[in-house]
Amino acid sequence: MPLHQQTYSLEHDRFVQLLSQTENLLIIQDLDGVCMGLVKDPLDRHIATEYVTATQAFDGHFFVLTNGEHMGERGVNGIIERAFGDAARVQQAGRYLPGLAAGGVQWQTRQGDLSHPGVSEAELAFLQQVPDRIRRCLREFVQTHALPLDAGTVERCIQSSALENVASPTANLNTFHSALAGDHTTYLALQKAMQALMDTLLAEAAAQGLEDAFFVHYAPNHGRDEQGQEVIWLSQGEESGTTDFQFMLRGAIKEAGVLALLNRYYAQRTGQYPLGQDFSVRVAPHDHQALIELVQDKFDPALMPLMVGVGDTVTSKVMEEAGQPVAKRGGSDRNFLHLVQDIGRSLGVGNVVTYVDSSGGELKNRRPLTVEPHHGQPVVTAGPGDPADQVDPLTLNVVFPGGYQEYCAAFQTAAANRP
Repeated sequence: MPLHQQTYSLEHDRFVQLLSQTENLLIIQDLDGVCMGLVKDPLDRHIATEYVTATQAFDGHFFVLTNGEHMGERGVNGIIERAFGDAARVQQAGRYLPGLAAGGVQWQTRQGDLSHPGVSEAELAFLQQVPDRIRRCLREFVQTHALPLDAGTVERCIQSSALENVASPTANLNTFHSALAGDHTTYLALQKAMQALMDTLLAEAAAQGLEDAFFVHYAPNHGRDEQGQEVIWLSQGEESGTTDFQFMLRGAIKEAGVLALLNRYYAQRTGQYPLGQDFSVRVAPHDHQALIELVQDKFDPALMPLMVGVGDTVTSKVMEEAGQPVAKRGGSDRNFLHLVQDIGRSLGVGNVVTYVDSSGGELKNRRPLTVEPHHGQPVVTAGPGDPADQVDPLTLNVVFPGGYQEYCAAFQTAAANRP
């Protein structure tokens, strides 16, 4: 059975063969948890030089799509520079990871050339003051709540929690959740304080004439409500729920980034941009079906690449609503993986959805893959999607229970075998 028709496949040798032997190939890959371990503080992230070098074998066929950023103190570029120990050499060798960051509004080439397609100076100026507002909110929270933490720990938590991203400033509560060590009541209050700050910032932006410029991305989340807004995952018991509160530019959603990357991929192969050279996620539709129809209308199916989407953040939690079980589906990678899947199905291309199990990292808010023996062979019996009595629209074709190390090993083998 072809990989794109399988569910929870462990046939990594066939996955390697697919990557190494497919000429018209487009890999769209997330970063944290996929090629790097998940950590509480993004400053502690590490990336293997062997993996970075391997991406060059897929030059023109490999792009990242992340809610993190390329640039800045916590950006991926700095991680790569530290791994190689020479920023100038990284730039000269073209070892930066090409693709879209900040949900799709920050474009980068292999040489580290950066731009923000479709973003105005007024929007960037508003975003610049958000990290200070996050720190101020955290300090006010600490002053009004009796936290069982010493002054040094509090300051470390505050500095770790305010991420000064240029296009997606973020409150990351992982360090606070760890330091509070099971104080669920205080952590829940902190989540609600961050949610209130985000609502305040949206209102202030609207008052400055930027009413439709921004939205809030909650990671992880419980999907979207009827108005299309992401639903916060409030902590229950020991689970952290939403840890990242990202103040993002409207349109910076990964599924729109898929079309932006596909548009660039066609242009580099044909010289023509199917959606126009100025297309960006800022002008893309947000609706799943509308995105598929745009692909059907504008992209020559004879030239459509085999797409491989790779992510690690997919959630599904069954909750009671009006006495009935309802699956709340979310995760920052779910929608872009779902779009890759359905583009393939609509055009008859065997696109492959790849899932990397990041539950073994420092963040314990992810459901692990369950692997059990069956006739002497390992078989995945459960994963991060819907339980057996629900029907998840997203099918995870190939999975890596061994996490980013197992995925990177397969990726590097494919790179070594690619002509």
